[in-house]
Amino acid sequence: MGGSIFIAMVAAVFLWWFSTGAILLVVRITENFNFFTKLKVCIFSLPILVVGLFGIWKTSFNLTILDSYLAFGSALLVWGWIELTFLTGVITGPNKSQCPKNITLFEKFIRAWGTLAYHEISLLLGLGVVILLGYAQGNQFGIWTFTVLYFARIFAKLNLFLGVPHINAEFIPEALSHLKSYFKISKLNWFFSVSVTLLTLTTVFWVERLFAVQNSHEVVGFSLLFAISLMALLEHWFMVLSIPDARLWRWMLPKTKTKQNYINGDYNGL
Repeated sequence: MGGSIFIAMVAAVFLWWFSTGAILLVVRITENFNFFTKLKVCIFSLPILVVGLFGIWKTSFNLTILDSYLAFGSALLVWGWIELTFLTGVITGPNKSQCPKNITLFEKFIRAWGTLAYHEISLLLGLGVVILLGYAQGNQFGIWTFTVLYFARIFAKLNLFLGVPHINAEFIPEALSHLKSYFKISKLNWFFSVSVTLLTLTTVFWVERLFAVQNSHEVVGFSLLFAISLMALLEHWFMVLSIPDARLWRWMLPKTKTKQNYINGDYNGL
């Protein structure tokens, strides 16, 4: 059992790192392409989404160790394709402008929502389809993986909006550079404690489940969920601690023109 837990956690970390790096690589390569070329890239990569959705549906019927891994990987494929459409600037939101100064917090929120609206809708639709494909079957690790990623990302976006001490903007492509104006460098906001608490409780819950189950496929599945939840929790703490996490992927990406990697306290955020 101990070996299965360790292997599953290592696999989760590697798949998270590799899939993130693959997306960033494609985004970096296509950064100077026009919109229609980027659109073609997203369309030609649609099989990734199809394979991911099929994998979640297919693995939901099977209770084996392999299917726990495949369900986890399938959720990453669905998530990754949606993220690709966002980072390439294909599916974002109607608002492409910088955040004006001296406006109310409510107006800033509306404008910030406008920068992400279509992307947020696509994520919500993705969550709905993933749940629909697998909720009635025994293997729901794909659903839970996507759900953890979904809420962790919502929490992260709200924290960037409300203000955190440290923001890494190195991998934000030029097409989405206006998003930086909606970030805020400040002391910790009230929602940070809420989000970290919820992610911590989620992580602890997977640990409890991990040691309560007996079947090998469940041990692997909950180990994968524990690992991905722990990484989401660490991602939030990186907003507080000045840790150069970008080095995990920077070495594998082609060089681009110099940009501001870390937003400083004087940035025009919220």
